[in-house]
Amino acid sequence: MSTFLDYATVNVKAGKGGDGMVAFRREKYVPDGGPAGGDGGKGGDIIFIVDEGLHTLMDFKYNRHFKAKSGENGMSKSKYGAGAEDLYIKLPAGTIVRNAQTDEVIVDMVEHGQEYIIAHGGRGGRGNIRFATHKNPAPSIAENGEPGEELDLKLELKVLADVALVGFPSVGKSTLLSVISNAKPKIADYQFTTLTPNLGVVKLAYNQEFVVADMPGLIEGASEGVGLGINFLKHIERTKVLVHVLDMASVHGRDVFEDFTQIMTELSNYNPRLLLRPMVIVANKMDQESAQENLLEFESKLTDYRTNHPDYNLHPQIFEISAWQTKGLETMLNEVFQVLQKSEYIPLTVEEPIEHIEYTLEADQPDFEIRRLDTHYFELYGDKIEKLFAMTNMAHDESTARFARQLRAMGVDDALRQKGAEPGDIIELSGYQFEFMD
Repeated sequence: MSTFLDYATVNVKAGKGGDGMVAFRREKYVPDGGPAGGDGGKGGDIIFIVDEGLHTLMDFKYNRHFKAKSGENGMSKSKYGAGAEDLYIKLPAGTIVRNAQTDEVIVDMVEHGQEYIIAHGGRGGRGNIRFATHKNPAPSIAENGEPGEELDLKLELKVLADVALVGFPSVGKSTLLSVISNAKPKIADYQFTTLTPNLGVVKLAYNQEFVVADMPGLIEGASEGVGLGINFLKHIERTKVLVHVLDMASVHGRDVFEDFTQIMTELSNYNPRLLLRPMVIVANKMDQESAQENLLEFESKLTDYRTNHPDYNLHPQIFEISAWQTKGLETMLNEVFQVLQKSEYIPLTVEEPIEHIEYTLEADQPDFEIRRLDTHYFELYGDKIEKLFAMTNMAHDESTARFARQLRAMGVDDALRQKGAEPGDIIELSGYQFEFMD
């Protein structure tokens, strides 16, 4: 079973804030006791962090729900509840995090140690010590903790590598990767041996190294989903240099030049800007008899191809190697490193000028909305009003009265009347029902 996974959906829920407490000082011989209910602690955040030791989203295959701890409740004697610890979730470098509902990109996690708070924990509710005033010195009011943020997310991994090895199946990409780096990909004499991208670090000398990715074999129609399709074409997006590995001995009876042009076509179909990136051509399996003859024919056809496609960033030299015999590798790797040093990363999308948007109050989300469910039955909903209700402690009459005043100040009473609500009608909010009184 493959241990590589580059797509996952998860649900994250930050911790709820602790509830504030209603309490009073009742010590013997202590005059003027007053309120003594402490605030609740903050709920834990959920934080994504990049771990360079991870190369797959396999950890999320079976574990898809993440919930941070809630803050502790406030206590008597004016003691505050402790805040909850944040929940850290490790991601491999190159993970794109999207909102599952809108498909909007939230963050692109690319650097080791990069952190991002994906869901904020709720603040702690205030205890009654915070509501004391000269008019009401002993209030019986406390807030519940604020709910933590909850999100459904899509995680998509696009491997981070400097160089991508591209080519048809069984041209020797995996063998080449195994002899130039520390990677140990599966190698066998049949097509589609490699089913997932493999990464390896090439070390030429002190402070001279780069990361190479062996991309699963592409075939004609890959950009439309044929074979391994675009599932792995997308992993080429982040690389700076492409290395075309060709089976110059035609071991499987394919035409070398036709293989090369088909790969170029698939890259162009996926995104034409890929062909603006530097491309190095490597003629592999030169240890076999027919390779030299095939190379002469390939060079002749490639000359015309370059003339017809002057915009393609093809390196002028073809590098002859034998990955199996480890011949010609040093010259090729040194040149790839030089190309890498001289090249700027070419993005696949052209950034458009940022438009200045003027935000107005009308563009904000309304505090509440009203839906009529029956003749005498209405529903109140909206993020702000639902959060206000969740933070109201209905166990205390003063808290309930305060909530009613807040609704009136928000204009809920007038809006209900406009919708046709009459005294005695039932109003529902977050599953809680109350009677409308004019």
